[in-house]
Amino acid sequence: MRPFRPIALLVPLALVSLLTACRPPAAKESKAAPATLIVAQEDLRQLQLAELASGPIITGSIQPERRADLRAEVGAVVLQVLRENGESVRKGDLLVRLDDTSLRESSLSAQEGLRAARQAFEQAERTVSRLKTLQAQGMTSQQALEDAEVRRNQAQSDVVAAQARVSSAQQQLQRTEVRAPFDGVVSDRKASPGDTAQVGKELVKVIDPASLRFEGLVNADRADELKVGQRVNFRVNGQAQQDYVGRIKRVDVAANATTRQVGVIVALGEGQRPSVAGLFAEGRVETGSTQGLTVPDSALVRNGDEVVVWVVRQGKLQRQVIELAARDDRTGDFAVAKGLAEGDQVLRHPTSTLQAGQAVRAFDGRHHLLRRDQHGERVSQIRVDVQHGEPPWWLMAPL
Repeated sequence: MRPFRPIALLVPLALVSLLTACRPPAAKESKAAPATLIVAQEDLRQLQLAELASGPIITGSIQPERRADLRAEVGAVVLQVLRENGESVRKGDLLVRLDDTSLRESSLSAQEGLRAARQAFEQAERTVSRLKTLQAQGMTSQQALEDAEVRRNQAQSDVVAAQARVSSAQQQLQRTEVRAPFDGVVSDRKASPGDTAQVGKELVKVIDPASLRFEGLVNADRADELKVGQRVNFRVNGQAQQDYVGRIKRVDVAANATTRQVGVIVALGEGQRPSVAGLFAEGRVETGSTQGLTVPDSALVRNGDEVVVWVVRQGKLQRQVIELAARDDRTGDFAVAKGLAEGDQVLRHPTSTLQAGQAVRAFDGRHHLLRRDQHGERVSQIRVDVQHGEPPWWLMAPL
């Protein structure tokens, strides 16, 4: 009997192990499919034909129709400024008081001159009366009577001139008090107590906020399209979230000397009064309308000159390149010139993680998906990427 040799068994086992180690690794499992996108109805925009306004662009500013630049009509020192910017005033309210010392003395002097002129006239009138009596009795000459009448007429002219000087002095005295010409608001105070106000110096501006209107300019090459009563849609700088609507009230017959554009006055609708005058505004005059598809600005993904939207077709995401036309000033949406059809569903707020061919499933309403912003506040964004089945339990809360 041959003796047992363990080495003989170890050699085959070593060969088997070596061959196993040298075999190529098993191919990795195919890459996981893109995450399913769960969307709510609010996340999609179904495209339908809409009426698109067309017409010339109008640019300008919001200005009050009733405005007054109150200036100094007499040269004097400013004593008081009784209103500040933004304060409401009533017609006749005192706004600025100027020093009236010298003017008051001039008024008193004019009144004294008037009194002296009246006394001289009364004396001349009595003289004429006496001479008429004497002349009737033959005790004086006709020449003496005529001379007395001349002096009386001259005294009467002096009275009229003195009355005019008194009236002028009183008017000058009244001009030292600057009063509001109508009900409104002080928009610009340009004087302070102690200032020396020369004739023509700006003191204060008053506007009527109820008379605000859109004063704009339109290119002359499209002026023939403008008509009184046409609808104007515009937005005001600083109040971009609100759309304003007005109608053309007047079209200037002469072009602006500086810009060579045509001026247009737009009356605002009831209840559409901007809170601040002087703001820049831009819009479009509706001279016509067309039918077309529109997409919101939030749905657009721009990559250089390329504009892309994400469309849901047959339960899958598709990356669609489109061409845009003009923007609708009434809604802020862009008209689609090419790339989309009526009935297409477009994602309103696409993200950078979307993939072409990604499955899309409608949110069934059984769970409310929660997300928090950078401040930790809960927001009602109902959209989440999941690998399979229902979203993870830590993203769900029962309704």
